[in-house]
Amino acid sequence: MKLIPKPSPDEYAPYAAMYVDLVPDDGHILQHLNDNFKDIQQLVGTLSETQLLHRYAPGKWTIKEVLVHMVDDERIYAYRAMCFARGEQQALPGFEQEDYAANSGANERSMESIMEEYEAVRRSTIALFSSFTDEALARWGNANGYMCTVRGLLYHLAGHELHHINLIRSRYL
Repeated sequence: MKLIPKPSPDEYAPYAAMYVDLVPDDGHILQHLNDNFKDIQQLVGTLSETQLLHRYAPGKWTIKEVLVHMVDDERIYAYRAMCFARGEQQALPGFEQEDYAANSGANERSMESIMEEYEAVRRSTIALFSSFTDEALARWGNANGYMCTVRGLLYHLAGHELHHINLIRSRYL
């Protein structure tokens, strides 16, 4: 798979450092996304419905809601990356993750349905970023009021996923 070097800190929003720092520095980010999806399948594949619907504290998301949130986030960041790679000059809006989670219907869905969607989005993300030239990966855009590169968005989405997987392991299991 294509090698994409880790971005410098000025290529993503300051708040995203907590995510980007979780991602390996070896440039194998697309292989990481591929492998990490398999790890997620193993992590949640044996959980009971009770475990999948557990909230570790009042007001926190269930594991199903976390998974759909990760899919939503990946879609949004891949869309932003595509826009900037294609030269979009318009600032792109943010999104309210709590509203998205509340309206996702995740808890009514089967795990098979959630994981099918997750896999489709992941394959699409890998195909999209594999198609970008080095020039496209270095293009800048404004998302949610922050300047970032296409490459910065890729590492943000990968680190965001790792952040939530770490939370599932530490707070739900």
